[in-house]
Amino acid sequence: MALTKDEKSDLIKKYSQAKGDTGSPEIQVALLSEEIKKLQGHLGDNKHDSPAKRGLLAKIAKRRRLLRYLSSHNLERYTKIIKDLGLKK
Repeated sequence: MALTKDEKSDLIKKYSQAKGDTGSPEIQVALLSEEIKKLQGHLGDNKHDSPAKRGLLAKIAKRRRLLRYLSSHNLERYTKIIKDLGLKK
């Protein structure tokens, strides 16, 4: 269920703002979005996995907070990441 090193490094390269950037909100949102996709697939097969459901809800809430922060601080970067990831808002 966790992201592989290659998947993580690809996302970091794609959404980094500068060389060596690993913690910008865009990267965090992209990583969380991939983890959410994987968890949704897992829960499709394992409906009664309560800890996974709780983890999914926590990841969704964290992504929502990061997107709210980004929308209030830099609207241009917010709209770009929403468009790239295909998220609603």
